[in-house]
Amino acid sequence: MNLKKLTAKEEEIMRLYWEKGSMFVRELLNFYPEPRPHFNTVSTMVRSLEAKGYLAHHSFGNTYQYYPIVSEEDYGRNTIKGAVSRYFENSYLTAVSALVEEEKISLDDLKELIARIENQH
Repeated sequence: MNLKKLTAKEEEIMRLYWEKGSMFVRELLNFYPEPRPHFNTVSTMVRSLEAKGYLAHHSFGNTYQYYPIVSEEDYGRNTIKGAVSRYFENSYLTAVSALVEEEKISLDDLKELIARIENQH
C-alpha cells in the first residue's frame, strides 16, 4: 500500500474519523475546540483526504457523509515503512539499532521481542 503523506492537520482529521466513524463535515467540526476552524477550510481538507485515498463518501442529496477507507493500522505501518525508507536507507536493522542506541528500546525489551518472534515460528 503506497499512501500519500498527510499533513499534521489532515492526520488530525483522520484520527477523528478513525475514532468516531462516518461523519458529515458539520459533525466533524463539533469535535474541534473553540474557536473552530471555518467550515470551508475543514471541507477542503476532507476533500483532499478523499483525493489522497483515505476517505470516501456516501451522498445524501447535495451533502456528503465521509468515512475512512484506510485503517489506522495500515496508516501506521505505511508511516513506519516511509520513515525507515527515508531515514534508514530501507534498513529495519539500522532503524532498530538506532532505537537501541538512543535508549528508546532496552536490550531486555529487544531480547523479549526476539523470544516472542521465535515462539511464533
